[in-house]
Amino acid sequence: MLIAADKFKGSLTAVEVAAHVTAGLRRVVPDLDVAAVPVADGGDGTVAAALAAGFTRHEARVTGPTGEPVTATFALRVGAPPAVAGGGTAVVEMAEASGLQHLPGGVFAPLTATTYGTGELLLAALDAGATSIVFGVGGSATTDGGAGMLAALGARFLDAEGTPIAPGGGPLRELATADLSGLDARLAKTAIVLASDVDNPLTGPKGAPAVYGPQKGADEDDVATLDAALAHYAEVLERAVGPKAAEHALAPGAGAAGGVGYGALVGLDAAFRPGIDVMLDVLGFAPALAKATFVITGEGSLDEQTLHGKAPAGVAAAARAAGLDVVAVCGRLQLTQEALGAAGIQRAYALTDLEPDPARCMAEAGPLLERAAESLARDFLV
Repeated sequence: MLIAADKFKGSLTAVEVAAHVTAGLRRVVPDLDVAAVPVADGGDGTVAAALAAGFTRHEARVTGPTGEPVTATFALRVGAPPAVAGGGTAVVEMAEASGLQHLPGGVFAPLTATTYGTGELLLAALDAGATSIVFGVGGSATTDGGAGMLAALGARFLDAEGTPIAPGGGPLRELATADLSGLDARLAKTAIVLASDVDNPLTGPKGAPAVYGPQKGADEDDVATLDAALAHYAEVLERAVGPKAAEHALAPGAGAAGGVGYGALVGLDAAFRPGIDVMLDVLGFAPALAKATFVITGEGSLDEQTLHGKAPAGVAAAARAAGLDVVAVCGRLQLTQEALGAAGIQRAYALTDLEPDPARCMAEAGPLLERAAESLARDFLV
């Protein structure tokens, strides 16, 4: 039995999900052989999944989204693919440095929040010996197009008077010149993969400000300001680095995490890949799958978003390709049986079927998950 589930956001980590499912299964089949590969799709929880897979924890003190220092964690494993011989693969989660959880008092800063700390976190990974970086993006408090990140890595963004512009997406309106020649030289020798389940472009109706800005406190005027500022930012970068800047602004993933995806594509020469595909490779999912006869996946909410690059969909697709049955556990289920089947999931066990009250369901997620796993075991294993 292979358990490859994501976190239940706000309740259980992916590691805890696997532990509770295992406990429930073994109440019904005590000698059941269970393996666990906690998974993530590039968003929050990605570093935790890497640590569970045997990566080493590293911490760095970096600049938070509003300028206050925060402690951020990244994961590193020497020799892990796709690192070059003798190097290491780092898993860096931008939310660790520039995420919503680091907003003081939870107060949004849609125009001024910066990704500078994300750049510092990438530098820390390079200093620790990373020769390849899986850069997971999501959960950001920022909409600055990755300008702060690139500034921390050595780029310069100046106004008409030659003064560095202020942090955040709003001040990008004042950008006159961009100079990426000072980027840390190690970046040119580092393979960087942009891991995200977001395929939005940088600007426009489906761009970062319009789609995700309101989640970060942006009102209608702020969205318009940020969209115009990012469009101007892309124009200035086009003058600095050539046509690729305009091309990348339209590329899938450019709008990820308030445009930090765009900064990574243009400035770091990152390669965009769906986050779950990257993480399954990094976490050693294929060898575990080869030994499995049955797969359990899941996440907090199985819904339409699940079908568009979230962890359970990626796990189910790989398991189905291997000819294995897949069932899911979740906090709540908002997919039809037909949609589940199309995704390769035979059945889903939702905690809300056991406890309809959402607050109690969140608070008692562990014991409820064990009960769900018992039902799963009776239905499929006995």
